[in-house]
Amino acid sequence: MQSIPGPAHAVVLRHPHSRAGAPLSPSGAELLRIISDPSMLVFLTVHTGGRRRYSYWQPFEPRTGRGSCYVALPTELCDMLHSSGRITLGEPLVDSTRTTYRVGLAETPVAPRRSLRTGALAA
Repeated sequence: MQSIPGPAHAVVLRHPHSRAGAPLSPSGAELLRIISDPSMLVFLTVHTGGRRRYSYWQPFEPRTGRGSCYVALPTELCDMLHSSGRITLGEPLVDSTRTTYRVGLAETPVAPRRSLRTGALAA
């Protein structure tokens, strides 16, 4: 009888040069645009052996005749966005050979609003 390996789990990788406020490269900005698009659901699949793959389903585009396929995203860049706090992973969906996470944009904390003094508005 063969033993079934345990579920794969995502590990937060630390990128040595990642900073939440660091400017993004054009490819990083494009990844954030894809992840923020509600029509393109992005997932991270972690296979039992540890292989990680970020991908999304590209719908068919009749204008170009392209699509209806999965598109892989650059793993190293996505891991950098995750370790810098720009993207987050949702709840894991676990099966015997892989674990899948929904990828989303990290929520940006809103700065507190300054209250207006009533006397400052008098003209």
